[in-house]
Amino acid sequence: MSKKKINLLLENVTIESVAAEGKALAHVDGMVVFVDFAVPGDIVDILVYKKKKNYMEGFIKQIVKPSEYRLEPFCEHFGVCGGCRWQPLPYEMQLQAKRRQVEDQLVRIGHLEVPEIRDTLPSPETTFYRNKLEFSASSKRWLLRDEDPDSIPENEKMGLGFHVGKFFDKVLDIRKCHLQPEPSNAIRLFVKQFCIENGLEFYNIRENKGFFRNMFVRTTEKGEVMLILCFAREDELSRKALLDAVAARFPQITSLYYVINEKLNDSIGDQSPVLYKGNEAIYEEMEGLRFKIGPKSFYQTNSRQAYGLYRVAREFAALSGNEVVYDLYTGTGTIAQFVSGKAGKVIGIEYVPEAIEDARHNADANGITNCSFFAGDMKDVLNEAFIARHGKPDVVILDPPRAGIHPDVARVILKAAPRRMVYVSCNPASQARDLAILCEDYKITAVQPVDMFPHTMHVENVVALVRKD
Repeated sequence: MSKKKINLLLENVTIESVAAEGKALAHVDGMVVFVDFAVPGDIVDILVYKKKKNYMEGFIKQIVKPSEYRLEPFCEHFGVCGGCRWQPLPYEMQLQAKRRQVEDQLVRIGHLEVPEIRDTLPSPETTFYRNKLEFSASSKRWLLRDEDPDSIPENEKMGLGFHVGKFFDKVLDIRKCHLQPEPSNAIRLFVKQFCIENGLEFYNIRENKGFFRNMFVRTTEKGEVMLILCFAREDELSRKALLDAVAARFPQITSLYYVINEKLNDSIGDQSPVLYKGNEAIYEEMEGLRFKIGPKSFYQTNSRQAYGLYRVAREFAALSGNEVVYDLYTGTGTIAQFVSGKAGKVIGIEYVPEAIEDARHNADANGITNCSFFAGDMKDVLNEAFIARHGKPDVVILDPPRAGIHPDVARVILKAAPRRMVYVSCNPASQARDLAILCEDYKITAVQPVDMFPHTMHVENVVALVRKD
């Protein structure tokens, strides 16, 4: 049975504040209305597409009077592309909204006792701040409202860009992205044009056919560039033609890889990238430390702000020089090595074996001798026997994935009873859930939101905990 279409227009509604998930909030006849792409102070007509008992959701049909705070979006793809949704919102208001998001999750929803939450740490750059982007290819790109599908030539139906929200098989063709510095845009545009001119078929994810399927561009602060081109099947002549053309056109590419990915999803985490030309890795630097980044390595995508994040984590760890530190979900060991100079010993644990290999390489290359790294599922590796073998932690640093930590991990940590903990999270909701468990024995002493992703609703949050007396 099909859902009944809502035909409700709310007129002259004043937007009151920024809400969760990048939406704005208003009230109409006592009911909350969530609106996409609105700014506090806007007076708008809202077309409602969802109506529940306690709230409605809608989009702006017309801006009757723009807010004094509203900015002109800087990207031509704003409103269609799912990224950078807060472009019309002044940056200071974005930072305030992210602080409120943390407060809502930890205090209003999580009912945790916290000290005064610090102001959100701003990103040094608000555009061209990312060091990694993935672009997906599609033989049938997302068509804009003013485009007639019957009048578009076949080669103009191909797209290379980002997936459109809620449509797994639709890709918005991107002309210029403001997230990553050049040569990111130039490489993407060249790859697309070369494929079109040479008849290299773009992938159709719904039908699982085609040749060129996606690409990753990684850059560093020093100007190194890694490009990974992914193909749905092997076609040696076509593959080499594209790889050679890209290498010739962009000599600044220092690391050129390809992947033959025959499975149904675009992830390369379970694939084996092949080095075609150049160096096997690129490198990022921080306080004299050099970090190796391979095709599957995790590294914070905002390099300059990663330094700010790690400085907060080190401050909250309050190390004196003799502590045993456990860095859980260590990735490539960046935080572990960043704090190692003020610790007696650091133990890093991470699920991805390749990341641990990079961590060990980085530690050796940096001359760090007090860090040890172990690969495996956290809930299996971190147990009483492991702690007995490697030493009871004085400080535990946690930087888990969005899902947070497993309850078994929380129990082992509580039993180990470190004096202090630092919890770094990209998801304050799961962080609040985990903190509720840890706060059985610990007290939150500091909370610092960090903006890693300007113009989005995402916020990183760092929490310091000390064991209760």
